[in-house]
Amino acid sequence: MIYRLLCLFLLTATQAAAVDTCHGDTACQVGDRSYHVLEPDGWDGETPLPVLLHFHGWARQGDVVVNHERIAGATKLRGVLLVAPNGLGKSWDFWTSDTGDVEFADRVLEDVASRYPIDRDRIYVSGYSFGGAMAWRYACQSGNDTAALLAIAGSIRQTEDCPQAPAQVRHVHGLSDTVMDFPYGTNGDATYPVALWRQKYECGIATPRGDWGVVPILTLSRVEWTDCTTGRVTLDTHPGGHFIPHGWIGWQLDELAGREPAYP
Repeated sequence: MIYRLLCLFLLTATQAAAVDTCHGDTACQVGDRSYHVLEPDGWDGETPLPVLLHFHGWARQGDVVVNHERIAGATKLRGVLLVAPNGLGKSWDFWTSDTGDVEFADRVLEDVASRYPIDRDRIYVSGYSFGGAMAWRYACQSGNDTAALLAIAGSIRQTEDCPQAPAQVRHVHGLSDTVMDFPYGTNGDATYPVALWRQKYECGIATPRGDWGVVPILTLSRVEWTDCTTGRVTLDTHPGGHFIPHGWIGWQLDELAGREPAYP
């Protein structure tokens, strides 16, 4: 009897440890769904952490995100906790406001907050491709206050009416993207990809910020709207297609933290 009780205790303790130590490739469970989380390098285990909630692209899962050099490589070096939810069927339901994925992401953040001391004033929402569109949907509808939307090559319709908005928006899109086509506006307006937020914030005239980049093979062009009633909008474009630009996420995180941007 004692032997059986000891075995039961060890089994229960092992299962609890597995739940409490989910990290990296080992997913954390939230009901019947899950997410991945990655701590930054050198974290002291006590200091509250900024969070990058990143939605993966189509046919991927969160384990790809926490191993991706252009995503995890940026957060690990900048003291940011990376959180990567897993979409049902390896995709996201971002098409309309009638979606359960926003509520799921809210539950993910609450579970993260039960495991880590997080800085709720610095929750950044990001995503790539279908995940970029899901990041827009989340920023549009979630009741959680988000410090910034960092979207890559994906968005929702610019005509949607969003009840919520992040403190600021940063979006990047390739002019030659044929997967999530670059959403040109009337008469080839190349600022249309952020029209929804410009209207939401009641922004005025755009300010060109010139070209920039972190690798010789890719040049980005930046336009900003800073004279808005509320919020701030930044749009980066490049001549390429459907990908996460080298250094883009790290560059945004540095600027949001008030640091001199660096690569990697």
